[in-house]
Amino acid sequence: MTESVEQQLVSGQTWDAFCDILKRAGQQILRPEAPNDAFNRAEGFRYLSRLMRIALEMHVEYADPDFPGFLIPSHETAKIGADNPDNLYQYARLNGHNDYLVRGHRGSVAYLSFGSQKGGYETDGRMTQTGFIDTQHMQFDADGNFELTLSQTQAAGNWLPLEADSNALVVRQTFLDRNNEKLARLSIERIDSDQKPQPLDPLKLHGGLLKAAHFVENTAKLFADWANGYQSHPNQLPPANQAVCQAVGGDPNIFYYHSYWSLQDDEALLIEIERIPDCRFWNLQINNYWMESLDYRYHRIGINKHGAQLDARGGVTLVLSHTDPGLPNWLETAGHRVGTMCMRWVDAKEHVHPTTRVVKLSDLKRKGEHD
Repeated sequence: MTESVEQQLVSGQTWDAFCDILKRAGQQILRPEAPNDAFNRAEGFRYLSRLMRIALEMHVEYADPDFPGFLIPSHETAKIGADNPDNLYQYARLNGHNDYLVRGHRGSVAYLSFGSQKGGYETDGRMTQTGFIDTQHMQFDADGNFELTLSQTQAAGNWLPLEADSNALVVRQTFLDRNNEKLARLSIERIDSDQKPQPLDPLKLHGGLLKAAHFVENTAKLFADWANGYQSHPNQLPPANQAVCQAVGGDPNIFYYHSYWSLQDDEALLIEIERIPDCRFWNLQINNYWMESLDYRYHRIGINKHGAQLDARGGVTLVLSHTDPGLPNWLETAGHRVGTMCMRWVDAKEHVHPTTRVVKLSDLKRKGEHD
């Protein structure tokens, strides 16, 4: 006879199931098409531990939609799905039947957006948009303060729609120059109830632990599938399937490119964009095989609209290589021989597709000496 949830907690079956799912998640790192050297395996297993940290905050510590708070689901030491190194991501749990208020100050970040979503990687791997607003369509007072209502029924002022199945708020704060821009300051609260927090509910913990474990397994599988698919066009950078990107929680203002790269010690990858269109933001980043951005704290693994050096035509050539060729717009492999990469246009008037070519690093260095 099947044990009740309470019996599963008391007997330890809940914890056993949690651990069994995590153990099974390790098979995503051992997939036959994935790199099988010690370095990439180590990054893969570290990646699972990072997903676990995110999952526990998302589904246990910050899981109560009646008393929401912002967590940071991707940052310097926890990364998901080509996380943007120029972003601060914030995430809050919602219940689409509730009403919420976000209060904040605009700050000076180049781009700020709010999206309500339903679904999740812990279930079907989809995070479908149920409402969206960015600062171009918001009102602020003279000091940059604002309020944003989240509800199913339209509210006066700034309003983010919810649906009955909405279960999350995702915020993107995007920097042109992280060192000199001020973050938007945000808080969130439920406004249609005055109930008080209750002690830990054993049934909710049971569900939260299992959701967290499934989040780790399903997230790892989702992006391992993506990385596998990108190997069919190595060292190229074609447009991604935009519908697929949006289905897993992409920002509707963003046009994405994803691919796989692999370079020998004596090679460099040139990524050339003929002209930079009018846009609110663009960048290109280098990731490891598991689609984690490389360590941008210590390595130059991304270039954006602010930092890129354009040529006389208004275009740009980015250079990815293991060592510095002495040219502008160099991106580091940071000790990696293979990986993935991502480029994005944000609210661009047109999408100018990049071209790529692999060249000998020595040829690039000679060219740099003669320029």
